[in-house]
Amino acid sequence: MSEMLNMLQNAVAGRSPIVYVFSPEEERILRGIREIAAQNGTPVITWSCVRGLDGEDAATQSPVEAIKTIIAKDTHGMIVMCDLAPFLNDNKTLRAIREAYNDGRAKGDRTIFLVCAENIVPEAIKKEIHFLEVPTPDENEIVDIIKKTAAEDSSLNIPEDAVREITLALKGLTENEIAYVLQRACKNKESNKDEILDEIFSEKKNVVKKSGFLEFSPPRWKIESIGGLDNLKQWLFKRQHMFTREAVEAGVPVPKGLLMMGISGCGKSLAVKTISSLWNIPMFRLDMNLVFSGMYGSPEEAFHRALKTIESVAPAVLWIDEIENALGLDDSGQRIASHIFSSFLTWMQEKPPLIFIAATANKIQALPAEVLRKGRFDEVFFCDLPSKEERADILKIHLIRNNANPDDFDFKMLQIMTEGWNGAEIEQAIISARTEAFYENRPFNQRDLETVMSRIVPLSDTMEQQIKAIRSWAFSRATPASKYGKSAAKR
Repeated sequence: MSEMLNMLQNAVAGRSPIVYVFSPEEERILRGIREIAAQNGTPVITWSCVRGLDGEDAATQSPVEAIKTIIAKDTHGMIVMCDLAPFLNDNKTLRAIREAYNDGRAKGDRTIFLVCAENIVPEAIKKEIHFLEVPTPDENEIVDIIKKTAAEDSSLNIPEDAVREITLALKGLTENEIAYVLQRACKNKESNKDEILDEIFSEKKNVVKKSGFLEFSPPRWKIESIGGLDNLKQWLFKRQHMFTREAVEAGVPVPKGLLMMGISGCGKSLAVKTISSLWNIPMFRLDMNLVFSGMYGSPEEAFHRALKTIESVAPAVLWIDEIENALGLDDSGQRIASHIFSSFLTWMQEKPPLIFIAATANKIQALPAEVLRKGRFDEVFFCDLPSKEERADILKIHLIRNNANPDDFDFKMLQIMTEGWNGAEIEQAIISARTEAFYENRPFNQRDLETVMSRIVPLSDTMEQQIKAIRSWAFSRATPASKYGKSAAKR
C-alpha cells in the first residue's frame, strides 16, 4: 500500500468526521479515496462550487447549503469537497463544518474530506479536523506511473536499465508532472538516460522557480575542471552512488551535507557546482538575500517555505553560499536572525534523507560550534591556497579552456610567479593575457602571461594577516581539501 493510501486508510479507520487533505493532486486523492471506499463497500460523493453536491440541486453549490444538505439527509459514506479553502474565511462555512463534525462524530459512518491545494486551516476548526499533508508519489507509485505511461503510448523510449535512476529523479513531482515530463523526455527514440534525466531536472527547475528564492544551478561543471583539492574529490567520488535506489534499499546512510570553508578564490563554489553533474541530481541555490528582503513575507516564513520547497523536489542538493551571512551571523558569530538559525539547525537534523546540503563559508571564525559539530555535516573541508603542483593543474585547465597549447608554456616559471596565488587569480591572469593578445589579433603566449602576472598583487599579500589567521583557525578544526593541505597550512 502506498503512503498516501495508508494515510487515508488510517484517517477513515480512526473515524475522523472531518479530514483536511493538503495536496495539489485532487485526482490522485479522489482515486485513493474511491479505492478505500470500494474495499469497505462505502459510497463516495463529491462536491465542488461549480457542480454542487452529487445528485442534488444547484443550491448546493454553496458550501453551507451542501453541508446542511448532508446533515439533513443523514448522508453516509465518504464525501469529498474539492477546493473548499477559499471559503474558509466565511464564518457561516466554519460554523457548518463544526456542525458537520458534531453530527458525524455521533454517527461514525461519514467522513468528509476537504481536499485543498492550500494549507490555510482556520484557528476556529483546528481542533475539529484531522489534518493530512499527502506527499507526492513514492517510488512504487512512480514505477506504476512509468509502466502505465509506457503502456498507453508505445512510442515512448524508456530505457529498461535506466528505470531505477529515472524513478529516483522523478521523486518530488506530482503524478501529472511525472506523466508530462515522461512524454517530453522519452518521445525521442534516441534519447539516452542522461538526456531523460536532464529533462526531469528541467521540470524540477520549473517547480522550484515558482518559489522565487530558489535558483536552479545547471549541472554544467565537471569535477575534472577543478585543479587540486584531491581529498575533496576523493570524498565526492566515494559517495557518487549513494543517491540511488539501490543504496536506499540497502540501508546505506545517505550523506547529509558538506561544509567547505577557506580562503576566497580557492574553488569552494566551483567544487559545490560539480556535485550536481557528478552525482546526477539537481542542485538549487538558496538566495538568502531574497528571503530577508521581505518580498515573500517575513524572513522566517519565507525560509520555511524554501525548505519545504526543496523537500518537495528531493533528491536534490541545496547550495547555501556564504552560510555565515545566510544564517544571519555577524563576524563574531552572534546570531542576528536567531529564529532562522535555530530553525535551520533543527531542519538539518530532521530533513528527508535525499537532500544533501552543500555550504561554503569565508568567515570561518563566525561559525558557531552548533554548525561545525559532527552530525550537522558529514565533513568540514578547508580550502587553502593551492600548492605548486595544484597551481600547475589549474594553469593547464585554464590554458586549455582558453584555446592554448600547454606545451608552449614554461610551467616551472609560471609556478614560481604564481606562488601564493589562488585559483581565481590564475584564471583571471590567463583571461587577461588572452584578451590583450586578441586585441593584437594573435594567439597569446608565455610573454603575455608573464606581463599580466607581473602586474597582479595576490590576495595573500594584500590580506596576509587575515589569511594567516584563517589558516591557524582551520589547521586543527577542518580536513584539508588538498592532499598537500597540512604542509601548506603550516606556511
